Amino acid sequence: MHNADLSPELADAADFLSDQLKLHLRRVSELVAPVAGRLERAFLARLRVLGYDKKQRTALAAITLGAAARMLVQRRPPLKFIEQVEYHGRRLAKLNLPPSAILAALSEYDRLLAALLESRHHADELSAFQWVRDQLHFCVILTLNNAYYQVREAETQAFYELFRAELESHNLDQLLRRFTETMAPLCTADAANLYLLNTQAGTWECKAGAFSKKAVAPVTATVALRRKLAVPRYIDGNTPDKRMYLDPDWRKRFQSCWSVPLLSGGAAVGVIQLGFRRLYEWLPREQELLAAAAERCMMAAEKARLMENVAAREEQVRQLAEHMLHVEEMERRRISRELHDETGQSLLCIRLQLEMLEQSLPEGNLEWKSKLAETRDLTERTILEMRRLIAALSPAVLEQLGLGAALRQLVNRFRRLHPCRVRLNLARVGTLPQNTEIIIYRLVQECCNNIAKHSGATQVIISVSSADGRVKLNVEDNGVGFWIESAAEQRDSFGLAGMRERVALLGGRFQITSYPEPGRRGRGTKIRIELPVSTKQGGPAKEIAARSGRS
Repeated sequence: MHNADLSPELADAADFLSDQLKLHLRRVSELVAPVAGRLERAFLARLRVLGYDKKQRTALAAITLGAAARMLVQRRPPLKFIEQVEYHGRRLAKLNLPPSAILAALSEYDRLLAALLESRHHADELSAFQWVRDQLHFCVILTLNNAYYQVREAETQAFYELFRAELESHNLDQLLRRFTETMAPLCTADAANLYLLNTQAGTWECKAGAFSKKAVAPVTATVALRRKLAVPRYIDGNTPDKRMYLDPDWRKRFQSCWSVPLLSGGAAVGVIQLGFRRLYEWLPREQELLAAAAERCMMAAEKARLMENVAAREEQVRQLAEHMLHVEEMERRRISRELHDETGQSLLCIRLQLEMLEQSLPEGNLEWKSKLAETRDLTERTILEMRRLIAALSPAVLEQLGLGAALRQLVNRFRRLHPCRVRLNLARVGTLPQNTEIIIYRLVQECCNNIAKHSGATQVIISVSSADGRVKLNVEDNGVGFWIESAAEQRDSFGLAGMRERVALLGGRFQITSYPEPGRRGRGTKIRIELPVSTKQGGPAKEIAARSGRS
């Protein structure tokens, strides 16, 4: 595999290894390899005492210097070890092991290794060994950070696709199909089926499938089977009850299966099953992700059913939509917290280590000092971009100072990034419910994004006012405009459609007018939004549960 085929982070680690450590790694591996087996046993025993479970211990043992030494003694290239670190880094992320626990475990390994080598080798050899170990440790940390980022990015993308499915699906069948097609590749499954319980017929019926177009016959829903399917399960050839495979053909086609229930009131009303051609036991992080996705799928399915009968249950649909938006905001906050607590802190650690490496190099080593300085600058820019993403995902000022301050901050950021005059009018806004403030903020944010991407405007006017239990939002620009009908027909454009659907689901009005003048700015675009201000206390989830007879 060439470096061009790797991710940028993994390629950087590979280049660092091949350029600077190639001449020394072989000798170090010869020092460590004779004691690697005994050292690994001592390391695993120490991890067991410290409370790491078996899977965590196995993954940690695969990213140590001893593991690298065994591979190098076998004349395998250093890049293979970096690939191994990245693979086990993803496993550790899915095992919910925090980065700090990995660093603590590697420190235990270094302590055991140092004690073992000091009694066997000369001080000069140990000094050279220490230098190589530090460089390799840096590469391992860089690769682990990339592996954790890959796992979190895949989760974020999955929830983004699930939310898009909610917005774009026109009926329940389409929604379930898109949910299934999203979850299958995320889990690298070879097939996926989604079943719903038909209470009248007393059967499990397959409503959606991924990577398979074969029809699945209904399965009798006995009380015992329904009770078993209400619990997340890993299924393989050792599972006593073969009925757990709701598609009988899966017993022959797949060696293992994940079964995730869709629950309503504590009882299984649906189940998602993912099949694998190999034994593929799921890890804690995957179980949590699938449970969250199943919960989201269940809420989205209930939402779709209500929307199909919107004339009779308009108020119930509105409450469910508010709950879904609340779930989205909570997910944004969770992602922003993880970016700040894990990725952000890792980047700061990398920047600090780069600066320490730069300062520790001899004065005459200008080439490496320059390279380290460039890498440190790139890391600093990444940290700034990460902070911008965190602020966009969950603006703290909205919770702390309210809608007015949050909109002023958003407008000021927009002015800095785009050469455009923006006027913000906040007339009689007053104090609004938190959910309403979040919705207004997200709508203004989407308008600003669309203006920046498409309009070419030089002037923008944003007005927000509140009176008589309704809040009004007007956004005007002098950009090039667009044909509204053409934009609505574009399959790859979801900004305006998402705004329109949000407003409609919340019982509001959405109006847009545009005066396109191709090639130059004209009278631009005007968006007018009016939303009712909710005065009810308590979340929509509680109210919907009460209507459904659930506590």
